[in-house]
Amino acid sequence: MTSAFEGVGLGRSNTGSPLEVLLIFLKLGLTSFGGPVAHLGYFRREFVVRRAWLDDRAYAELVALCQFLPGPASSQVGFAVGLMRAGYLGGLAAWAGFTLPSAAAMTLFACGEGALKGPVGDGLLHGLKLVAVAIVAQAVIGMAQSLCPDRARATIAVLSLLLMAFAPAGWAQIAIILLGALAGLIVCRQGGDVAGAVAEAPISRRMGIVFAGLYAVLLALSFVPARASVAALVAAFYRSGALVFGGGHVVLPLLRAAVVDPGWVSDSAFLSGYGAAQAVPGPLFTFAAYLGAVASVAPGGVAGAALALVAIFAPGLLLLMAALPFWNGLRARGDVRAAMAGVNAAVVGLLASALYNPVWTSAVRGPTDFAIAAAGFVALIVWRAPPLLVVVATAAAAVALSLAG
Repeated sequence: MTSAFEGVGLGRSNTGSPLEVLLIFLKLGLTSFGGPVAHLGYFRREFVVRRAWLDDRAYAELVALCQFLPGPASSQVGFAVGLMRAGYLGGLAAWAGFTLPSAAAMTLFACGEGALKGPVGDGLLHGLKLVAVAIVAQAVIGMAQSLCPDRARATIAVLSLLLMAFAPAGWAQIAIILLGALAGLIVCRQGGDVAGAVAEAPISRRMGIVFAGLYAVLLALSFVPARASVAALVAAFYRSGALVFGGGHVVLPLLRAAVVDPGWVSDSAFLSGYGAAQAVPGPLFTFAAYLGAVASVAPGGVAGAALALVAIFAPGLLLLMAALPFWNGLRARGDVRAAMAGVNAAVVGLLASALYNPVWTSAVRGPTDFAIAAAGFVALIVWRAPPLLVVVATAAAAVALSLAG
């Protein structure tokens, strides 16, 4: 059995149970508001800070690997954590726990749109955005302390932030990670150390090749022209999930082309569903469940939501399982460790850039918003309040201000 993350700094071996993983990720799926960047902050708090399943270096390397791959990066990170903790069933449990709450909410919304309109809905949505500010700020500070301990890596992080500020396109994230690797090869030869604990992921190299082949075959089939049908619906969502880098909001243009252009979903319904997706926890890719439920292509409803959901997540998870068996062999090399030290620093810069845009710019509209976000940040950092408590308090404050205004 190949150890996919041997020596990456995991605190424990993969001796957990799928039920343990499911319950933890179900809690995250019910409370992780704020989009993919905030999700990475929630994951770090749960699995690095609280449970010590892996350390900051291992976590950053896992994030970097998932940023390289197409698909929903935060969901891929969660799947990998579950996989390493409790095998294939652990990975499936992590995905199900994190994904199904928001998928169910989006499917219900498809059956009764308009529930989030008015001052209460607007205030709730805005409060959840302010929560993301506090969560992401906490993640930036924690990861910077661990992954940028010297001038060289701090400089890489700042340069990554600057580059991302002036080149915010989705492809820029990949380019910046590559530049971080190059910089690490040059200036991080002394910083590419690796922790020594061991954890196994139950994926052999042979199975990795099988997963890669399955991904490629399904992608090729998704481009085969077909009339409006179940197969066409699945192909459209698989193609969208397979070709998006960065995940999150980057998938929206692909989804619109997949379902609005052929006339399966109206523009107004698409935008309404997108608005609802901002107000639920979990991955934004669950927007696909709403689209599958309202699409004019059969089967529609709950069955259509389930098909769309599985189809859009499948390519990213297949690619992740294809890459993991080869990752450990690569990262054991000294030059790769140096490159990854640079990549880790670049990831901090990317996260800091995302803290400003879109997290800060979409949430903080004035001094009152700043005060609410700052209070949430202090509650997390100084008082170590549970994230759920911070979510509830921040959302309540935003709703109260919306009603008063």
